[in-house]
Amino acid sequence: MSKQKSQDIRTRCTHVDHTESDPYRSHVAPIYQTSTFSFESVEAGAKYFSHEEGGASHCYSRIENPTVQLLENAMADLEAHGGQEDLEALAFASGMSAISAGIMALGKGGVVLAQDALYAGTDQLKEGLAAEYGVTVNTFDGTSVQSFEQALAEAEGPIKLVYLESIANPVMRLTDIHAISSRAHDTGALVMIDNTFCTPYFMQPIALGADVVAYSTTKYQGGHGNIVGGVLVGRKGLLHDGEVQKYRKFFGGIPGPFDAWLTLQGLKTMAVRMERHGENAMAVAQWLEKDPRVSNVWYPGLESHPDHELAKREMPNGFGGMIGFELAGGAQAGASMMNRVQLCTLAVSLGAVDTLIQHPASMTHADLDPEVRRRTGITDGLVRLSVGLEAVDDLIADLDQAMG
Repeated sequence: MSKQKSQDIRTRCTHVDHTESDPYRSHVAPIYQTSTFSFESVEAGAKYFSHEEGGASHCYSRIENPTVQLLENAMADLEAHGGQEDLEALAFASGMSAISAGIMALGKGGVVLAQDALYAGTDQLKEGLAAEYGVTVNTFDGTSVQSFEQALAEAEGPIKLVYLESIANPVMRLTDIHAISSRAHDTGALVMIDNTFCTPYFMQPIALGADVVAYSTTKYQGGHGNIVGGVLVGRKGLLHDGEVQKYRKFFGGIPGPFDAWLTLQGLKTMAVRMERHGENAMAVAQWLEKDPRVSNVWYPGLESHPDHELAKREMPNGFGGMIGFELAGGAQAGASMMNRVQLCTLAVSLGAVDTLIQHPASMTHADLDPEVRRRTGITDGLVRLSVGLEAVDDLIADLDQAMG
């Protein structure tokens, strides 16, 4: 008998690894920590490789693994809480592995239109490797539907894929996903969105019109800074048994079973963690905005944010745990502050239970051309803050003393 499924993501997260397929009925999903699987007979192995019914269910963990498949089912299920139940997912060894496979497979033989402000790793893929593999990437201003319309008109060749970020890393701008997805679909293009900053708790891009969603599960899904992983979630038929799955299989981008299992454990508390991340980030952003030592704050939950009204439509559960800000003293003041933090951790990455602070221009986005950084809003004084789960008064006190 099938169990009733709640639409509430808090309930779905809590029960994310419950499985009735385990013969021992383990309350926590087991780890299939194995490289290979035995066949009952030569015939069963032969049927597996010829894709006939009645063959073995598994062969080799580079291709598929039960623990990894449980993570994939869980990620599709969490994305579906927005009402889009007919989804599938593929897990990868990192977020960049997932993003690269999606862009290269879905954009092959045509043009990819990508917003200009992107995570640095994705930007480097866009600017370099993509062309070497036969993918043409054109950029547009992700905050402007008019800029997107112009990119559509100027594209030379079939547009295969439109690539967006739900909140641009690290400048914290949003894109009108519904409007851009609608126009992209008019041209026959698919829409892929990196939703790492939001998770499905704060935003469901497929419900807004996207076709594929990418996550670095290293971040909020894992949540504890102890795994590296990635996932693509998409409409049925886009990922499995197609080009994306081939990229993972032949480039070897599948995660190990233990990383998949750790991510499953992280998913159980993701909803409650995201709620706290969002509450803390709002309080910190409001404090920063009032402090005269701070010249700019970029957080979608603030009424002063240029995309605040759009954020209210696209993010009904809150505005996430990421903040960008700049001190009145510029880059030197920001560096001095980051060197003096005591509670916050000076480190790249994001989405951990503790607060991480970093300087994009000299760290994560240092390899970008300075003109590209300037054009996309990554100033030399920009500070990126991944707000953790600490007592918010302690976080504010640490930032206060560090600013001097």
